[in-house]
Amino acid sequence: MYFLILLAFFASPALAWLPLEDWGSGNVTGSVGESGQCICQVFLPDTTFPADRVESLQISSNKLTVDVELHISKLISFKGKVEILLQELSNLTFRLEVVESGPDKYIKLDFELLRIELREFEALVTELKTSLNSSSPAFDSLYNEIRNMSMIVDQLESYDRSNLEVIRIEFTKLQKKLEKCRDEQDDFSNVQIGSCQHKGILRVGKPVVSQLNANLGTGYIYGGWGKDSHPLPGTENRYWYSAATTTVVRYMSVYSDYYKLIMRQAMKTYDLLSPKNWQGTGNNYIIRANTFYYQYASPFSMAKFNITSQTAEYRAVPGASSRFSYHYHANQNLDFAADESGLWVTYATEASKGKLVLGKIDEAAFALSEVWETSIFKQSVTNAFMICGVLYATRSVDTKTEEIFYAYDTQTRQENYVSLPFEKFQDSYVSLDYNPTDQKLYMYNNGYYVSYNVKFKTA
Repeated sequence: MYFLILLAFFASPALAWLPLEDWGSGNVTGSVGESGQCICQVFLPDTTFPADRVESLQISSNKLTVDVELHISKLISFKGKVEILLQELSNLTFRLEVVESGPDKYIKLDFELLRIELREFEALVTELKTSLNSSSPAFDSLYNEIRNMSMIVDQLESYDRSNLEVIRIEFTKLQKKLEKCRDEQDDFSNVQIGSCQHKGILRVGKPVVSQLNANLGTGYIYGGWGKDSHPLPGTENRYWYSAATTTVVRYMSVYSDYYKLIMRQAMKTYDLLSPKNWQGTGNNYIIRANTFYYQYASPFSMAKFNITSQTAEYRAVPGASSRFSYHYHANQNLDFAADESGLWVTYATEASKGKLVLGKIDEAAFALSEVWETSIFKQSVTNAFMICGVLYATRSVDTKTEEIFYAYDTQTRQENYVSLPFEKFQDSYVSLDYNPTDQKLYMYNNGYYVSYNVKFKTA
């Protein structure tokens, strides 16, 4: 019976939603069936079924269902966010309590980080409030708490005038600087400049790398740099540099001081090929008394280029052979050196069977005044230099370590095998010279300017 009444109710789209008195000519009749049931019959004048209305109701119902499910999903998501935010708020509160408790409880006063976290927290609360379209007092309470915490952060930062953590950090930095300074000072020479009142080298300091060469090319591995070992008045601060991609010696530049060297601003660059061919070869040259000493290319001899007059001359070294070079590179047959006692050259001869020979140069006559023969084979040596009339020879230990392994005293004619390791910036090098004006070693190491402080044994 209920089914028939409901069916009749939806039978007319025009009248189904009207009051009973407005149904027009429709009528309702009732009777009793064979089994005693009540049967009601409803007659409506319009028999069209409102299918479009039913479909519209179904679409509206589905849309409402989706909207409800979306809001439920948002509520679940925001519930999780609120729980996370409450945890973060609790953490911030704890951190502020620690900071407030006193300077002795400071862990790390990162006030800006606290501000960022508070801003993020406020943004999330705003998002939650907007999404829920709510003006609940709970949101106002959260906003007030965030503002209060921001004020506390500002106050703490203003109170933290000494900022103990920053002081600790700066103090640690200062300690490291002082330790480094002490270490470097410990490597400085303990002997007056020009004095030989010591018992030889105690140790060589750490490598000081100034920069890449003035040509700005790693291919310029053959060269040298340094200061005049016996400068003329007014030239005490000058530096020089010469390098090439081969062992040819052609260009040599002079700089007024160390700053100009680093800035690659040469006073003048000299060309040994022009106006005359005064080119050299090898890499073991120095400047002394404003004169550039180097190995002449042809004929094989020692040469000097006067920087003032810009003229060159050469002299043969008696017995010197061009067959014996240093271990690292070829054409290092004549190696010039200077120390507190004057100008020197090392080489090897056929008569010495390749053993290293040391000659003292008379600068005025530009000739050898005395010669010493050592017991070390030159090709096993990587380089050599002079300090106070003592020849020191080096050899490679590994890619990062060089060793002064031999010393020959020209005064006593005694030789000693020693072990004075020092650090290399890069594997191989072509030039290593001592300068008596500052008691430093100058190395040209794969295109880089490198220097070392030298510490001496006390007399």
